[in-house]
Amino acid sequence: MDRFRMIFQYFQSNSESVMNGICGLLALASVKMYTSFDFSCPCLPQYNMAYGLGIMFVPPIILFLCGLILNRQSLVMLEEWRRPQGRRKKDLAVIRYMCSSIMQRAMVAPVVWIIVTLLDGKCLICAFSGSMDPGKFVGFANVSTVQVQQLLAKVPCKDDELMRNNTSRKAVSRYLRCWSQALGWSILLILIIAAFLARWLRPCFNQATLLQARHWSNYIDIEQKIFEETCCEHSRLFAHKCILHFFESMRQEIKLHSFSLPREGEGAEGEEDLLRGITDQDQVNKLLKTWYYEKPPLDVS
Repeated sequence: MDRFRMIFQYFQSNSESVMNGICGLLALASVKMYTSFDFSCPCLPQYNMAYGLGIMFVPPIILFLCGLILNRQSLVMLEEWRRPQGRRKKDLAVIRYMCSSIMQRAMVAPVVWIIVTLLDGKCLICAFSGSMDPGKFVGFANVSTVQVQQLLAKVPCKDDELMRNNTSRKAVSRYLRCWSQALGWSILLILIIAAFLARWLRPCFNQATLLQARHWSNYIDIEQKIFEETCCEHSRLFAHKCILHFFESMRQEIKLHSFSLPREGEGAEGEEDLLRGITDQDQVNKLLKTWYYEKPPLDVS
């Protein structure tokens, strides 16, 4: 039990490292999902584009939302942004830093999915095979417009009877796959260059502002955790007091059954320090409301 408690405390105190690990797992899961996914293009002119683009962009949206849901700091950032001004001012630089950090982590898995689909090429071939110019390919000469559209839509289906012996199917497929892979490598190169510039140009900007934003974003996260832990401890002690008060009238009967209730004042010093005179539900609600609307200023002097 102590080992699980230590692991839980480690996760709480290293939320940034944990989130980096979760984002890495989501990225690996996106690659695994795509490789195990059975891609079957409908090969119909009216459905190809919807299916191909849907496979390319719908899963990244789902992965992006999962990244936001799993990131605890997204809820903390929203609470900090929406909370009343109260006695503590809100720093927009801290909120922007938290939002940027959350978005960067949440975008890892979707970007990996899109790059993998582009490098594979199946989605782009399915989506845009019907939009190709048949004049560029010899095999579609002397064919009516309707037949051309049907043949182009069946390019992704290499086992189809109409396309099995068509010499232009492989040409169209190679053409679209080249464009898809070129787009995938270009996106990857742009992201790597952007990450390189962001890392090496960071010292050129104001480091004091960045350190302040990072410090107070961590503070907001830790403060929320400590407040929740303190509320849980207070709830336990408050419930303990209420239960003792409820069974006070049954003290004699409990004694007859060899149970023992602690005497008034025994072991209550620590409880009183935390309860601090809070004896009813209205006081607890008032305390929580005060914390939300009038957070104390960050000054312990």
